[in-house]
This record gives sequence, C-alpha cells and structure tokens, in this order.
Amino acid sequence: MPERSFILNGRRVTVDIEDSVRMLWVIRDVLGVTGPKYGCGINVCKACTSHVNGQAANICSVPLSKIGPDDEITTIEGLPGTVGKDLHPMQEAWLEHDVPQCGYCQPGQIMAAVDLVNKVRAEGREVPTDEDIDNNMRNVCRCGTYHRIRAAIKEGAANM
Repeated sequence: MPERSFILNGRRVTVDIEDSVRMLWVIRDVLGVTGPKYGCGINVCKACTSHVNGQAANICSVPLSKIGPDDEITTIEGLPGTVGKDLHPMQEAWLEHDVPQCGYCQPGQIMAAVDLVNKVRAEGREVPTDEDIDNNMRNVCRCGTYHRIRAAIKEGAANM
C-alpha cells in the first residue's frame, strides 16, 4: 500500500492504507478524529459531512484514492480553527438555540450549514432564506430539531 498524505484540520497527515477505504474510516479509525459520524455509508443521511477544500462533502462516499496531497479536509474539530476562535459562530448559534437533542447528526449539520452560508455569500447575500435552508440542508435529524436548526443557521450566518 502506498502512503498517502493530505491536510486534516490544518495539519498534514500521512496514512498507509488501501486506496479504496472511504475517508470516513480513514479519519475516524486510522486518525482518531471522531466528529464525523457514520449513519448510512451511502451518502444519504449526511452525518459524516465535512469540508473538502472548503466545500461540504459526505466523506463516507469518498475513497482515499480521490484525495490528493494538497487536499484539505476540515471536520467539526477543525472548524473553529478556520476563524481562529474556540468555537465557530455556527457552533455558538447551535448552542444558543439549544439545537442538539441526541447530538449524533450535529457535526454534519453544522458543517453543511457553514457550507450553505458560504454559498449564499458567494451569491452576494448575507443570510440564507427558509427556501435556501429547505433546498440545501438535506442532513437527517432523527430527533426532528429542524426548527431550531433553521434558527441557528440564520443566527450563525449573521455572525460569520
């Protein structure tokens, strides 16, 4: 097996594992970063959502072979580092709105929410509309805290 390296949460890492192994397992089982969660393994529930080169990706469906040495992966653990604070504004909004119930999906929800805000900002808008949230947030929350998620996204966007 060839060694592969990439950037994880701002630090270069190297792994020696088969190219077919999905990034979720590389990150969780090999590198011990457990924020991204396993929910389905087929790119549906989105509990594993992380950022690859600044964009949301469901890493349960990304094989190691698709990640190059210059690729940057950010998980919920690395999100605060993107703003140089203890918590990212979206994480602060999540706490303010008491979003988590069981908490399992929350890392993926937050990562998807940050990606959504970045997309909206690229279009020249500041805060996502309800329609933006409904059309783009496809992460499954088994506890059904969607109304709190919506409020937190809007507050987090306002503070980003």
